[in-house]
Amino acid sequence: MIVSTIREHIDSLPEPRRTEMNTLHAFIKKLFPKTKLWFDEGKDASGKVVTNPTIGYGLQTIRYTNGKTRDYFQIGIRANTSGISVYILGLADKTYLANTYGKKIGKAKVTGYCIKFKTTADIDLKILGEAIQYGVKATAIS
Repeated sequence: MIVSTIREHIDSLPEPRRTEMNTLHAFIKKLFPKTKLWFDEGKDASGKVVTNPTIGYGLQTIRYTNGKTRDYFQIGIRANTSGISVYILGLADKTYLANTYGKKIGKAKVTGYCIKFKTTADIDLKILGEAIQYGVKATAIS
C-alpha cells in the first residue's frame, strides 16, 4: 500500500530530515487532499539503487519523443544529504520557476524543475505552495 510505504520511508529518515519531510508531506496533502500518491524507491528495472526515494503527488502523462507515454507524478519530494528537493515535473518553460519564484522563495536553489533547500525554515512556504499549485495546474491531464 502506497500510504504505508510513504509513512515507513519518512519514519526511516534521520532527524532533521524526518521532520522536514513530514512537514512537506502534510503541506502538499493539505493543498491537494484527494491527489494520487506515488512512491518511487529510487531503483532501476534491475533493482539497483540509482537515486534517493521520492514521494510523488498528482498525475500527468509524459510523452516521449518516440511517441510512447506513461503516467507519472507531477510533484515529487526527496530528502538528500544536503536537505530537501521539491520537483515540479513536466513544465514546458524551463525558466519559469527560477524567474517567477527564485528571488522571493528564500534561501533555495531554483532550477527548471527543482526547488532545493536545507530546511523549510529557509523558505517561504506560501511561495513554495504557489509554485507547486502552478506546476499541478500547468501539467494537469485535460
